[in-house]
Amino acid sequence: MNKNFYYNTNLKELARLLRKNSTRAEIRLWTEVLRGKNTGYTFLRQRPILIYIADFMCKDLQLIIALDGYSHNFEQQWKKDLKRQKELEDKGFKILRFSDDEVMNNLENLDGEIMYWIEKLG
Repeated sequence: MNKNFYYNTNLKELARLLRKNSTRAEIRLWTEVLRGKNTGYTFLRQRPILIYIADFMCKDLQLIIALDGYSHNFEQQWKKDLKRQKELEDKGFKILRFSDDEVMNNLENLDGEIMYWIEKLG
């Protein structure tokens, strides 16, 4: 790992595989909100950080957006998510968490919340 936002080169291939096999919610959030300069900032998809892979990350803002699919409803996964979130927050990242359902059914409100945090952190 180097100090480039705790980039983990050991997870590079797994991150590439995850980008190729994105969920519908990830694709929608990426194409309709985060791609290019829609937000005024550059976001990266499936970015290896520490021992994790962030769904979306903006280095300039130290902002991570995590999408939680169905498996995140289970207590064991939920506990892992909280541990990961704490470790990333301890390194200075702000984490926004949304469910896949929120992305698919309430994207306009999520876009507003994301833009709120972009403005606050920018």
